[in-house]
Parts: sequence; structure tokens; C-alpha cells
Amino acid sequence: MSQTLKQTPSQTVGPYFAYAWTPERYGRRPLATNRLAADLLSAGGPPGEPIRIEGIVRDGEGAPIRDCVVEIWQARTDGTHAPGAAGFGRCGTDDQGRYAFDTVKPGTCGDDHAPHIAVTVFARGMLSHVFTRLHFSDEAAANAEDPVLATVPADRRDTLIARRGETPGSVVYRFDIRLQGEGETVFFDC
Repeated sequence: MSQTLKQTPSQTVGPYFAYAWTPERYGRRPLATNRLAADLLSAGGPPGEPIRIEGIVRDGEGAPIRDCVVEIWQARTDGTHAPGAAGFGRCGTDDQGRYAFDTVKPGTCGDDHAPHIAVTVFARGMLSHVFTRLHFSDEAAANAEDPVLATVPADRRDTLIARRGETPGSVVYRFDIRLQGEGETVFFDC
């Protein structure tokens, strides 16, 4: 028997929250998408490398969070911002806490910021969302010069690095997010 998720206003954030922000999970049209590649490639600028970003959002005990929302903001391949919302995406996590984005690898922003993607996480029980950044494992030289990464203690920087992997015909970056506890992802005040 398949469980049908219902909105529940008694929760701080959860199915009610997801119902409004990720309506496709409830059979409705999405407000934002996790497929940014076509919009970024059609927004002008140089063509980019199509990539997939995937991961699992976990709580402080390491359990996957099934009703979380992950948003990303990113630049185009040339490091400039795309017009409109071409560099914005949103994805709800599934029952195993998984999320994924199909996008284009961003370029260097300005003279000193390594290629990165801004990530915002909304989850049940959190009164405020959290902000982090995803950097790419194959950009070691740029990461070493990035002023934001330089503010993070060296032993915690790996929580901001997405690991590159190859699948037939595509590049996949793995970026797991841990909201608290051992291996907690570094979050920034904004």
C-alpha cells in the first residue's frame, strides 16, 4: 500500500511546507525545477559542461531527511549571472533523503572566487534555513585561493567539496549535507 503524504499545519516545517514549495511531489505543477541545464545553456554566454549534482540530506543522527527542500543559486560557465531565474533551482528530498540537480558547471566568479554553487537548506524542525556552498573537487587550485573557503578551518573544508564521479555519458558530483552532529556541513551566516 502506497502512503499518500498530506499537508500538516501542526509541524514547523514538513509535509505542509513541502506541499507548498515542492508541489510536484503531490501531483501539482512545480514552482521551480531541479533541471537548470537547458535554461542556463539558452541564457547566452559560452556553452557549459552539463553536470549532475546529487546527495543525501541527513539529520544529526545520520538519518536521511525525507521532507527537506534544497535550493541552489549559481553563475553561468563564464562566471556571470544568467538573466531571470536561469541559475536558480529547487528540489525536495525523497523518502531516502536524496536530491539531485541537472545543471551546468559554473565558472570562476570574479578574480578570486572558485567555481561554486550557493546552497540553501530548509528542513522540518528548523525555524530558519541554513546556507552553505558547494565547491568542486576537481578545482583544487581555485579552491586553494578562494577567500570564503579560506575562512573555514582546514579540517572542515571537505564538507563543502562535492566529489566528482563519472557515469556513462555524464559527470556526477556527490554532495551530501549533514545538518548537525559528526561531519556537520559548514553553514554560513548571511
